Amino acid sequence: MGDAVAVHRPVDTNRREIWSWAMYDWANSAFSTIVVTTLLGPYLSSLAQDVGGVHFLGIFFEPDAFFPTMVSLSVILQVFFLPLLGAIADYSALKKRLMLTFAFVGATATLLLFFVDANLPFLDANGAVVLGGLLFVIANLTFGAAIVLYNAFLPDIAEPKDRDRVSSFGWAMGYLGGGIALAIALGLFTLMEDKGLAVRIGLALAGAWWLLFSAFPARYLRQRPPLKQLPPGENYLTQGVKQITRTLKTIYRDYPETLKYLIAYLIYNDGIQTVIVVATLFAATELGAGADVLMILILMIQFMAFFGALIFGKLAERIGAKKSIILSLIIWAGIVIYAYALLYEIWQLFLLGVFVALVMGGSQALSRSLYSQLIPRKNESEFFGFYEISERGTSWIGPALFAAAVQFTGSSRLAILSVIVFFVVGLLLLIPVNVRKAMLDAGNDPTGVVL
Repeated sequence: MGDAVAVHRPVDTNRREIWSWAMYDWANSAFSTIVVTTLLGPYLSSLAQDVGGVHFLGIFFEPDAFFPTMVSLSVILQVFFLPLLGAIADYSALKKRLMLTFAFVGATATLLLFFVDANLPFLDANGAVVLGGLLFVIANLTFGAAIVLYNAFLPDIAEPKDRDRVSSFGWAMGYLGGGIALAIALGLFTLMEDKGLAVRIGLALAGAWWLLFSAFPARYLRQRPPLKQLPPGENYLTQGVKQITRTLKTIYRDYPETLKYLIAYLIYNDGIQTVIVVATLFAATELGAGADVLMILILMIQFMAFFGALIFGKLAERIGAKKSIILSLIIWAGIVIYAYALLYEIWQLFLLGVFVALVMGGSQALSRSLYSQLIPRKNESEFFGFYEISERGTSWIGPALFAAAVQFTGSSRLAILSVIVFFVVGLLLLIPVNVRKAMLDAGNDPTGVVL
């Protein structure tokens, strides 16, 4: 079959639509902050410790290794699913509907985490931990699927020169929304005597928050006609498979700089996501931080990251997104070294949190906006499918490496040191990327974009 016919259109900007797009980041960030970063890992670990570990599919897991393993499993599934989903979305007018469908499924699975309890009928404590892990896999898989389509709206709603600012605004809104949701969960945890119940209510709150605020993009985000039409005799699935195959064969030839950037991103973002996923486990096991301390820490990081994302957005307007990301990676490497060598007191944990907050939002927001400049206009969803494989708490190599290190050494402190490899290698791969050539190769105009 021949190639699909591409349709070109100018970017249609609308302030209300940009705001509603950013509100989806507000909506789903409660899942990232409450479930992924703060509560679920320590909660499942605590349940597992009460029974001496987790037995799943004939494998025994140390209590602190089970949750990172579930994170890795969810991403392995994404590796096969998300690029195909993106390719299908490029050929259909279903991008918005699919995004909202995955959001609904993920939010529902998150709500069901409320029932994960050692006294759950028909299941013992081991079964409850396994149920929690499986619900997380469903929620994290659909979270990633919805984000693929959400990110692919960025070129629809923002001109190239505005994408650093708009992307940073979305991340900032996410940190603010996630921070407010976490503050509510922290209030419940502080006021309630039954801490296990407070954690379960907090997990359910994340699902309800995700579901409720998804109403804003459902109402105001507009679905555009697809930029490509299906060739005669093809359906979305078969054409999606062919498009993925074609892209994998030609990306090295047609978009070499974009490929170099994507590889660099997949590596350094793996380090970022590993820190996010395992930070609370590290603080709990190495410093003895309780759940209340961890929630205050993450809450502080969330609100400070709101400003960090906006600050890095402004920085990118002056020196460009790539140079700003390079600066953030140097800071990330310093954070890991400090955590390994010097972090022994709770007050140091909060000091380190300040630096994490400054770079977390900025590095991720600018990575997304820079990538949107380097991909062909007609294949955004497909390319963001590849991108999402390593996005926001969905990396698998880093958590798997950390889990393996804990499994074999019994020390989270030794395990955290391995994360620095991702930042150093990612930085070395990012520096040579020629952003201007990548934009031109993808058919995008670099005029007005600070490089």
